[in-house]
Amino acid sequence: MSFHEAQQYLNSFINFENHLNFAADAQFDLKRVIILLEALGSPQRELRVLHVAGTNGKGSVCAFAASMLQAAGYTVGLYTSPHLENFRERIQIFHPARGRQNKKISGRLISEKDFSQVLEEMKPQVERIRRRKALAPLTFFEVSTVLALYYFYQKKVDWVVLETGLGGRLDATNAVEALVCGITSVSLEHTRQLGDTLAKIAYEKAGIIKNKSQRVVLAPQPPQAMQVMENRCRQFAIQPAVIGRSVRYRILSQSLKELKFSVTTPQRKYLDLVSGLLGEHQAMNAALAIAMVESLQGQGLQISSAAVRQGVRCAVWPGRFEVVQKHPYIVLDGAHNPAAVHVLVKTVQNIFPRRKIILVLGLSRDKDQPAIAKILRSAAQEIILTKARHVRAAVLDEKEWARFFPVSNIRRAKSVKAALQQAKKIARKDEVILVTGSLFVVGEARAICTN
Repeated sequence: MSFHEAQQYLNSFINFENHLNFAADAQFDLKRVIILLEALGSPQRELRVLHVAGTNGKGSVCAFAASMLQAAGYTVGLYTSPHLENFRERIQIFHPARGRQNKKISGRLISEKDFSQVLEEMKPQVERIRRRKALAPLTFFEVSTVLALYYFYQKKVDWVVLETGLGGRLDATNAVEALVCGITSVSLEHTRQLGDTLAKIAYEKAGIIKNKSQRVVLAPQPPQAMQVMENRCRQFAIQPAVIGRSVRYRILSQSLKELKFSVTTPQRKYLDLVSGLLGEHQAMNAALAIAMVESLQGQGLQISSAAVRQGVRCAVWPGRFEVVQKHPYIVLDGAHNPAAVHVLVKTVQNIFPRRKIILVLGLSRDKDQPAIAKILRSAAQEIILTKARHVRAAVLDEKEWARFFPVSNIRRAKSVKAALQQAKKIARKDEVILVTGSLFVVGEARAICTN
């Protein structure tokens, strides 16, 4: 099977990332994934897993955790979604960083050869499940997740860091038995699939907590969400570590170059941590990752304060307040819901005070446009509405956005490339072009800017 054939085969499965107009309870359970894993010899049982759920910040937490484990001398598998430019970004292996202190080292993407070979090995078992009429069809994400777990097993990684795709309880990644679970802050998103209240969404996210031997770390949550998560922990007699309680962080300084902060856990104090991931929220994400990694000491993990410090410094997570150009500045950020956009605006105002912001914005169809517009109008002076090539991309209505921005400051571009060209024409060297609203838009912009 060639790489092209492997891609075509994977794309033959229904992809709910492209179609969010469905109810999760009607489509998902873990049965198909577990059957497929068992047919492959249950590789997930041989993996030591850190599992991360939540609404915003999951990927950053995973990036911090993988980087810390790498700095400690371990080989780490990282599985995240969605990707920005290339599907292979979702499945990466971080090899030990010995002798490369303070150097940012991205994971090695699964090679085209390995991707094709692993999928070809899986195909006979996948097809057997496809023929079982009693089972609902396997999905793109389910097959991708099993592929990642099987690949990590074959490569004999020391640790695996998994990001949930949607929710947690019924997510394909929940076929594993994680040693530690982390849940980032939750907000209202994907309400058709996860529920229309914070309590219902928290119930789905907390579904990754499944047995009394697990360690659990929670980010600050709205009260109704925290109650659900703490009740879930009580069911298994788990005492979770909570950011802001037993784990604390403090911002020391932030600039366009770096974020400096401290983290205090019950075990250690980390003073003067430095991260290239910008924004105060990244200190909280790092604190959550530190607490997750620390909780595994005594379960086969040994990590020094120096490794934690190096891992935080060297963590890389593209498309999250990523500065890809200067003069004018071009900043890419995948914020795509009101909670994330609120954090983005705060970060922009902290790092680029009193600078003109030109917004390049594209959203997916299921997003709350008025809520996002109300937040963005406090940060941007001009806005260019555009549309990603992705099937979920929305055509933004200029009349709707004229309720929040002066009509004379609203422009339209038929593509992300055209939007960037417009923005560069009107931006002065000291101004900022902020590309946001969708990871699909950010992915296209990143390909243009970095190539």
